[in-house]
Amino acid sequence: MATIKRHIIFTPKAPIRHGIYSQGVLVDRTMYISGQIGMDVVTGQLVEGGVQAQTKQALTNMGEILKAAGCSYNNVVKTTVLLKDINDFNSVNEVYSSFFSSNFPARAAYQVAALPRVSTNNVCINLKATFLQFVFCEFCVHC
Repeated sequence: MATIKRHIIFTPKAPIRHGIYSQGVLVDRTMYISGQIGMDVVTGQLVEGGVQAQTKQALTNMGEILKAAGCSYNNVVKTTVLLKDINDFNSVNEVYSSFFSSNFPARAAYQVAALPRVSTNNVCINLKATFLQFVFCEFCVHC
């Protein structure tokens, strides 16, 4: 069986969460980004302002991980939105549409019983995504 070549994506511009996972992993030309919450990279705390502020911050965090891999939101092919309250769906969409304005990625959205962040119950949203990495990106030369 052939060994899968993986490239770990890391940036200090996105939150460094304690856990046994990477911010992003590139396999061949597909990158997987771990779920992002509305955590401020400087303070390590959730941003204030509710679900819209947290959505904006989570998508901004994802954008920093994308940049670290030489990509942009245009490379996104699928997202998953995990909501604490499905009634926030329209509020999330308002913010989401400012990051993805055309050729939207495939997406699923769910309400879940709990979202990860051990010390608080205030997490409203968790976003995760799959991105297509194009051949001409810098570290794909060795793929």
